[in-house]
Amino acid sequence: MENLLPFKSSSTRNWFVIYTRPRWEKKVDQLLQMQDITSYCPVRKVKSQWADRIKEVELPLFSSYVFVYINPKEELKVRLTMGVVNFIYYMGKMARIRESVIEDIKHYLESYPEAEVEDIRDMEVGDRVKIKEGIMTDKEGQIIKLHGKNVLVVIDNLNCALVTKVSVSALELIN
Repeated sequence: MENLLPFKSSSTRNWFVIYTRPRWEKKVDQLLQMQDITSYCPVRKVKSQWADRIKEVELPLFSSYVFVYINPKEELKVRLTMGVVNFIYYMGKMARIRESVIEDIKHYLESYPEAEVEDIRDMEVGDRVKIKEGIMTDKEGQIIKLHGKNVLVVIDNLNCALVTKVSVSALELIN
């Protein structure tokens, strides 16, 4: 949380994070900009396949989050925007994001437009998972080691212990 700072009242503009309704990130970004509020919804490029074609679409990098660059007088305007749920808080106050963090995100997305955010906090050693893609698609197993964005999984139902290294993005937790 070293990139979050407590909000300090002033007339200067600062970057904040707002929480939006699910799948409303781009719409909220557009609605804020229509009100002359500077906002930023980082997006990544993803190829989606339909039955008849493949199309590149832009998806939000962070689910349900949009950054806004406002002064305290614009806070109510942001809160009243359709699709905005609330601001993110840190130490009981609206969390301020350093300008350098926003610039780092922009620079990273310019260099890696297909980047994605994977939350590994939901996965632990011992969890049961199903592989969603690759040669082992639909195989189930158990996580035996977490290593960065990759995990080691013991695959079931092969009459032996096959251990494979799989990207977190290719896994789905099962109960």
